[in-house]
Amino acid sequence: MSSTTRRGLLLSALIVLGWLISLISLLGIDITQQPWLALGVAVLLRTVLQTGLFIVGHDAMHGVLIPAEPRWNHRLGGLALYLYGALPYEVCRRNHQRHHQVPATADDPDFHDAGGTGAMAWYRTFMARYLTAGQMLRLLTSWGVLAVIARAHSSSGWINVLLFCTLPLLLSSLQLFIVGTYLPHRNQRAPLHRANPDSLDWPTWLSLLACFHFGYHREHHDNPALAWFELPQAQRCRRALANP
Repeated sequence: MSSTTRRGLLLSALIVLGWLISLISLLGIDITQQPWLALGVAVLLRTVLQTGLFIVGHDAMHGVLIPAEPRWNHRLGGLALYLYGALPYEVCRRNHQRHHQVPATADDPDFHDAGGTGAMAWYRTFMARYLTAGQMLRLLTSWGVLAVIARAHSSSGWINVLLFCTLPLLLSSLQLFIVGTYLPHRNQRAPLHRANPDSLDWPTWLSLLACFHFGYHREHHDNPALAWFELPQAQRCRRALANP
């Protein structure tokens, strides 16, 4: 097993464990006894970890998580996407492969080139292509079970689920769309029609917090076999070549 694979698995385990521990810890608290600032920080933490789950699943879609063990690679990717939002892994994988094969075309499931429409119209189209009745049923069932469990430990049980499960998922979907789809691909729409996606020129620390380096999108499209934590180095190399 390579050092990159070991590092990727360790970071993936930390993301999943952080997500589980934060979920268990926050479901049982009485939010009426907590300061608003603490609740806001908790929601932001849950949002970052939620996005991290998708990034783990995304690396698995590209076979990057455990390259030598495809079966386990896709199993772990499926688990990450299920925890993220009850997403069907194989459907997401096929759509994402299509996105890389024909980016910014009418056949790209992630692209929206309706002239004059803004980010929110694109976001609605983007979400409509991935949300299904089955997924929503699984999500609502999961949240219902969590609400029953939380209610046994706190009078604000169902509100805890909305605050620490539903809201982070919504914020994470916006985060992934804006940083990972809209900003990198918007200049490929009419009238510019650029050939390649953009990379956001953000410092490494901000890129990490914003979306686990998903904004370094040109580097990802140029080399999808790179793990998410390898993208900053790839961007530094591209900058060095562009500005010798």
